[in-house]
Amino acid sequence: MIKPGSIVLVEDDQDDKEIFEDIVRELGITNEIYWFPETTAAYQFLETTTEPVFLIFCDINMPGRNGLEFKRHIDSTPVLRRKSIPFVYFSTVARQEDIDEAYINLTIQGFFTKGTKYDDVKSLLKKIFDYWDCCRHPNSQ
Repeated sequence: MIKPGSIVLVEDDQDDKEIFEDIVRELGITNEIYWFPETTAAYQFLETTTEPVFLIFCDINMPGRNGLEFKRHIDSTPVLRRKSIPFVYFSTVARQEDIDEAYINLTIQGFFTKGTKYDDVKSLLKKIFDYWDCCRHPNSQ
């Protein structure tokens, strides 16, 4: 475990979900991982959970409400804004217009491209978790 709280993964690809979970466990991170293959259920979880959430990883291309719309919905909900949950995009696609939208109009903390090689994804996730383990933010314990 790094900091207390669950990890929320909003990802519609089952293979990517399994790779993410495998890498997180290989890194020795024992936080609970909640997986949502679409944004509506993820939003409902975030809105109703009473347990702390350490970090949200979200894909951009999602069925129904995409990752940008999902973050916009979170930001428009006062109870979720107060939770100040760190939010990063972790996506196969990184179009410049999505990156611009995410940083200029949304309150995200990172936009990362997954990569295609297991070791590259593992290295990237390690960097992300190391950063958030050291970072102070409103939910820091």
